[in-house]
Amino acid sequence: MPSANSSQRTGAQLLVDSLILHGANIGFGVPGESFLSVLDALHDVEDQFKFVICRQEGGAANMADAYGKLTGKPGICFVTRGPGASNAAVGLHTAHQDSTPMILFIGQINSQYTERESFQEVDYRRMFGPMAKWVASIDRADRVQEMISHAFHIATSGRPGPVVLALPEDMQDDLADVKELAPYHRVAAHPGEADMHKLRDMLAKAKRPLVILGQAGWTKKGCDDFLAFATAFDLPVACSYRAQDMIDNRDVHYVGDVAVGLNPALATRIKESDLLIAIGSRLGEWSTVNYTLIDIPCPKQPFVHIYPGAEELGRVYQGDLFINAGMPEFAAAARKLPPLKPAWSEWTQGARADLEAWQKPVKVPGKVNMSEIVAWLNKRLPADTIITNGAGNFSLWVHRFYRYGGFRTQLAPTSGAMGYGVPSGVGAAIVHPNRRVVSFAGDGDFLMTGQELATAAQYDAKLIFVVVNNGMYGTIRMHQERHFPTRVSGTMLKNPDFAALARAYGLHGETVEATKDFEAAFERCWSAKSASLIEIRVDPDAISPRASLTQIREEALKARK
Repeated sequence: MPSANSSQRTGAQLLVDSLILHGANIGFGVPGESFLSVLDALHDVEDQFKFVICRQEGGAANMADAYGKLTGKPGICFVTRGPGASNAAVGLHTAHQDSTPMILFIGQINSQYTERESFQEVDYRRMFGPMAKWVASIDRADRVQEMISHAFHIATSGRPGPVVLALPEDMQDDLADVKELAPYHRVAAHPGEADMHKLRDMLAKAKRPLVILGQAGWTKKGCDDFLAFATAFDLPVACSYRAQDMIDNRDVHYVGDVAVGLNPALATRIKESDLLIAIGSRLGEWSTVNYTLIDIPCPKQPFVHIYPGAEELGRVYQGDLFINAGMPEFAAAARKLPPLKPAWSEWTQGARADLEAWQKPVKVPGKVNMSEIVAWLNKRLPADTIITNGAGNFSLWVHRFYRYGGFRTQLAPTSGAMGYGVPSGVGAAIVHPNRRVVSFAGDGDFLMTGQELATAAQYDAKLIFVVVNNGMYGTIRMHQERHFPTRVSGTMLKNPDFAALARAYGLHGETVEATKDFEAAFERCWSAKSASLIEIRVDPDAISPRASLTQIREEALKARK
């Protein structure tokens, strides 16, 4: 440690001071001996930086991802070397595929011991290179500020994404005397005037335009500007996979999500559109129905792609107009375009009518109907409620029937990672204590990160967990019945009493076995003084809104005859 009269600081102190300089005031992690000096430096700034102690590094990384999505600023995560970094990989991969700004700090072995396969030694450049925008090791204390600044810039600029920085133990204690830097500024491309005029000219020639909106790098103002543009031009707007909160779903221009369980009527409209405009969406596998919804490499209709990362433009689809721009920058320019007298008002109204028909509750086997429960939640929850979920067939009910209230009311992994719902819900409740949070999980999904209930209890995070329990890995079972009907293998689960488990953590717990009992149980959870959990025991046959497990099996058997 430097003396009281010294201007020098340790690498660990420089790191923590740099985080605060760049506006970070919260981080998530699991403590490790490999970054003890950083933990000690954090002790001195507890009034400026909150370190949220998590129960597993996967949960910590998912909380950091949730923070990045909610704020647009890099989510900060600290984990220890080797096993800790391995556990955090799931959250890093989600941040990469979801274009979420994040900085993952990993305690690293003493630099003198490298290349000996020392205790928990891993080369993080090789381990994380394909799933991060930049991976580096801060080997010298006098370069801490430089590399932290670069990390913030690269995580937020262009297509946002995660950065990984390793922190050798000896560097954390080395001393350096450095000058102060300025806080980072997000860097974004702006759309050219000629490109915006061409976009308007293409709209003037269209009769059936359709927008697919993605989530890469938006802000609240950007979403507001986009909605003003969509309203002025009366455009039908669909959202790509798990990006439904980029537009208020109650607005008449929202026409549904282009994702797993796609509305067939919306799929038809996409194919029949005579101008397809993708804004902030990579048009990945799930938003193109396994790359079948839009012709590759040349879409059959005129195609416009607007994206913050130039590397994505032309990567899969050739286009008639590519615009490399940040989403807020594009939306601000689009809002200023002189409006047209649209020739497609009936087209937009029809697409909205398709959605409203699609969102009507459906009949299902058993005493619990998730479509009716979600429909009730639409009426009960405030518009700014944050809905989170992990991966599994249970999420189909939420995505199809819930109407998200607008910017950052949905947290869900486009990476399809199980275990995201619980920690992202906890992170959201900590970041936004004045907003309501409802976190959905399947039974298999919940048990991957359910220990983060302890984090909710420790930080008095008030949210409602909803566990949809059908006693199996439902998505895999559904695919199993489609491809190998009646041959059930490796998908059945024996579960705990989830409500009792919540009570063991000091939380409120409820169990629901019929639709009619959900409302009263939810109201008790709403009024609880702590976080709460509702276990909904559903009929395993009610596997999806479109078909029962029995129907899927029978169709598969019939196809084999």
